[in-house]
Amino acid sequence: MRNGYGGAATATRRFGGTARTAGGLSDALAGLAGGDTTAAQAGLDRALLAGRSADEIMDAVVEAVRPIDGTQDAEAERASMRDAMTELLTVYPNADLLNLDPNQRALVVERFAASDVFRRFDLDVGKALRDKAPSAAMAMSRLKQVRDYIREAVAASFRQLRDAGRAVTAGRVSEVVREALRETFTVFEGYAE
Repeated sequence: MRNGYGGAATATRRFGGTARTAGGLSDALAGLAGGDTTAAQAGLDRALLAGRSADEIMDAVVEAVRPIDGTQDAEAERASMRDAMTELLTVYPNADLLNLDPNQRALVVERFAASDVFRRFDLDVGKALRDKAPSAAMAMSRLKQVRDYIREAVAASFRQLRDAGRAVTAGRVSEVVREALRETFTVFEGYAE
């Protein structure tokens, strides 16, 4: 990773799209909950989505926040958003995707960030990590360690924001994601060498 990606600092800058998308997801979900015209301008009109299935609403949110552009990064972000909203519905089975409360929105953004950071890590260094591992089992174990580490690092950062009474804004989401990326690449850089 040090040679191909310029180390942790370069990789962190390169993956800033996760932070931007997390901010967009946060804004879209808040806009839907508040009936914000910004959400409607992005194609998320509550009136048009009312009565739709959870899958249709998730698809609309994903499409509004991260339209298909044919890149691996976009596909990773789209899958991560969908996974995050699905996980929300597992934790809160009665959640209304058109009217998520602030804690539910924060959970979606947190889980999106963790999932997308891991997907980007895997897309960019996963092959090298697998190739350098002494066995397939060790490679899978290492990837699980990375995924678990990322999930906990992102969750801890979001807890710190909540405990400090700070709102989960797009700027703060960007800070959390960038820090999680930087820490992950720093901690696990040796796996790909």
